[in-house]
Amino acid sequence: MDKLLLLGDEAIAQAAIDAGLSGVYAYPGTPSTEITEYIQRNKIAKERKIHSEWSANEKTAMESALGMSYAGKRAMVCMKHVGLNVAADAFMNSAITGVNGGLVIVVADDPGMHSSQNEQDSRYFGDFAMVPVFEPSNQQEAYDMLYEAFDFSEKYNIPVLFRITTRLAHSRSGIKRKKLKPENKNSFPGDLRQFVLLPSIARKNYKILTGNQARLEEASEKSVYNKYIDGKDKSLGIIASGIAYNYLAENFKNGEIPYPTVKISKYPLPSGMIKKLYDACDKILVLEEGYPFIENKLTGVLGDPKIKGKLTGDLPRDGELNPNHTARALGLEKQKENTAPDILVPRPPALCPGCGHTDVFLALNEVMKDYGPGRVFSDIGCYTLSALPPLESINTCVDMGASITMAKGAADAGLKHVVAFIGDSTFTHSGMTGLLDCVYENTPVTIIISDNDTTGMTGGQASHAEHRLHQICKGLGVEEEHIRTFVPLKKNHEEAVKIIREEIEYEGVSVIIPHRECVRTLERKHKLQIKSKKIN
Repeated sequence: MDKLLLLGDEAIAQAAIDAGLSGVYAYPGTPSTEITEYIQRNKIAKERKIHSEWSANEKTAMESALGMSYAGKRAMVCMKHVGLNVAADAFMNSAITGVNGGLVIVVADDPGMHSSQNEQDSRYFGDFAMVPVFEPSNQQEAYDMLYEAFDFSEKYNIPVLFRITTRLAHSRSGIKRKKLKPENKNSFPGDLRQFVLLPSIARKNYKILTGNQARLEEASEKSVYNKYIDGKDKSLGIIASGIAYNYLAENFKNGEIPYPTVKISKYPLPSGMIKKLYDACDKILVLEEGYPFIENKLTGVLGDPKIKGKLTGDLPRDGELNPNHTARALGLEKQKENTAPDILVPRPPALCPGCGHTDVFLALNEVMKDYGPGRVFSDIGCYTLSALPPLESINTCVDMGASITMAKGAADAGLKHVVAFIGDSTFTHSGMTGLLDCVYENTPVTIIISDNDTTGMTGGQASHAEHRLHQICKGLGVEEEHIRTFVPLKKNHEEAVKIIREEIEYEGVSVIIPHRECVRTLERKHKLQIKSKKIN
């Protein structure tokens, strides 16, 4: 087949298409977004009508993909690591239901928190659910492993968690493609009650899941992606998982590692290979991106002085792993750091010039001067940047949808004049249920849904709100006269201040919907129109 130069995310997307994918379900989240976007614009995917519309959130994505699997087709779910928290209920239970068509859950972890709230390691979720975890070490391996993951899922009747990290997701490499497979035909599960998790059926399925663990470990031992690579110097043995194996190889000429090494890209852990390494070597160094997952499993409660890694301080517990960290742990000379010249002044991120959110915050700031600080609860989106100078408008940002529920909790605690600030896409992701709680108790909160017609933070994907916010809020029970709107522009500043002040003074639930299209998506539309005119 042909060769392509692809990002890690794109290699995963291409592999899924080539493996006979029928649908991808996702909510945009960096560093996973490009997987779905690649499928959305891929020619073969369009010809095959592969489903690739964005989902409202990760939970609905996971459940929709499970439904496609039930119908016999191959499905993929994509999200960032914190998205798996949202999908956890469906994900955990999918291990109990098993699958019909192959089901792969791609989770992109973000060590270093480049665009995330935490550094959580999704391998723990895989271990918790007792499902196999694939963790490629480079882009070609990401392609090959994803291509085979659907077969693996169907063979063992189990979903597969496919874990990548930021550097793999967003760096490019040449990829050699495999044969394009046909899509599965529709089929029902052999047992039509397989997916009915009544206690009597769930207990039976759980026994199957636990009984399957020995087979999964045997598959790890035999996998071509897990390797025991012998070395002459037995003073040190190395366990390197995923992209950490690349960082290890970078420290030696032609990638020839002098120490015995176990390369791990597939879990459960290949215990036979690890035991062989442990017996052969004086010390063990564990190199892994993310939490000390493997190291914890090896050391146990009492610890093991023979094993070193993140728990012993030989590698940093936080941030990304890199070849320099690896070199220090190996006792090699540190490589030259890539640092910016001193003449470059650090510049914090800011909202785009002309952003509608800015005009909303300017009006909100003016109103909140009358009530004092600490009363604005915000959410995940571009507008989170308003925590920084010059706006300094918001006081919280915890997780998707938490602005409304935290504001409610603060109001329940007796705090007056509280405001929740949330974007249109985040509201439809997980803010609606919080609003329903507020309506149910008529909690005195003002909710500002700043509507810019897109999911702006991740690049301008379609928003499920799409001019429906007024109807949604009305349908959830907000009184019509307390659903207000304005266009966030400087010329409308006084109107915005008046509306915000009136609704904050109202002793009940009120919703304000400032609406103006994102300047970036508007700019892209204009460029496409100009391009279209030139072509015509």
